[in-house]
Amino acid sequence: MQAHRAIPAPSRDDGRKGLVVLGSTGSIGTQTLDVVRSFPERFRVIGLAAGRNNALFQRQLAEFRPRYFWCQHTAGLEPGEACCAPMEEMVADPDVGLVMVGTVGIAGLSPTLAAVRAGKAIAPANKEVLVMAGEAVTREAARHGAAILPVDSEHNAIWQCLQTDGASHLAVSQRVARLILTASGGPFRTASRRDMEEATPEQALRHPNWTMGPKITIDSATLMNKGMEIIEAHWLFGVPQEKIDVVMHPQSIIHSMVEFVDGSIVAQLSQPDMRMPIQYALSYPERWSNPRLPRLDLAHLKALTFEPPDLERFPCLSLAREALSKGATYAAVLCAADEAAVALFLDRQIRLMDVPRIVGQALDEHRPTPQPDLEAILDADRWARERVQSLARGLPARV
Repeated sequence: MQAHRAIPAPSRDDGRKGLVVLGSTGSIGTQTLDVVRSFPERFRVIGLAAGRNNALFQRQLAEFRPRYFWCQHTAGLEPGEACCAPMEEMVADPDVGLVMVGTVGIAGLSPTLAAVRAGKAIAPANKEVLVMAGEAVTREAARHGAAILPVDSEHNAIWQCLQTDGASHLAVSQRVARLILTASGGPFRTASRRDMEEATPEQALRHPNWTMGPKITIDSATLMNKGMEIIEAHWLFGVPQEKIDVVMHPQSIIHSMVEFVDGSIVAQLSQPDMRMPIQYALSYPERWSNPRLPRLDLAHLKALTFEPPDLERFPCLSLAREALSKGATYAAVLCAADEAAVALFLDRQIRLMDVPRIVGQALDEHRPTPQPDLEAILDADRWARERVQSLARGLPARV
């Protein structure tokens, strides 16, 4: 890692919102910067953090000229005037107003906590942060006055729906009968259990509606993403899991719904394009016109259909509910075990349906830490990853 240079002096406030993008070369990060390109007069990119895609990262540094950067490998990188700084440092800069958390896995946890403790608004697109440490993140956000602006299309949709009943002075639990998360069903919505057992990584990565990174695409194929969204929704909106339902909606036009206590259901509809929820999080509380975003033509929609999820073919939904019910460090184990198992599947070392088997066994064997702090969460994460590797070695080799 490159040595730190002198930290640049804060810029004069020019009215633009200071933005940090964590995971800038990933799917969420690139789409966030695409929205920023549409509104150059509204945003100033203060920091960019990336993983291994140095070629793309170099282009982003040249285009947005951030004050700070961070990446896993700096060899050959020409950052210009940008200062190499840890993510925890860049998110706390006084000029930063919003942090987009687009990293995958546990990498986003520490900088997210640093951002909320600095009172910054955070836009979490990283499911794992709120799943692993939802209690800690929401508690710290309340303590430091940091806003949490949901970016996942489902939670962003719920957030928008909740603003329609004119009763925001009441707690969500007093206004809402149910939160209804929609799931496309991914590539295996109609597949048999046997087909799913034999599925290849290429088949699992062939999502019918969304273009996403490989890990979240596999989670969509197993519906683990929807299980994690149940946990996220619980922490974001303060609703018990028995009031959070999942319904299959293969068209991915309705991104989620809210049933209010009087029986009315409000839905948020749009084309399946992540730039739309990203832009809403960036522009909140305003709405901005953006001709680059696709518009929904209702007259050309053939049908909007719904069906219940098959828990036998998609057991990850039940595993996530179990982790939420047990509390403690179970959700941290769920996340870490899933991330490790998905990596093994993508590397063709295990089968797709081995993912829920391994995650379920890790949950069964876990010895929890009640009311965990960051260290306990990290310990649970490490234990789960090591246990997954051990469990995978005991499975039959994939042909």
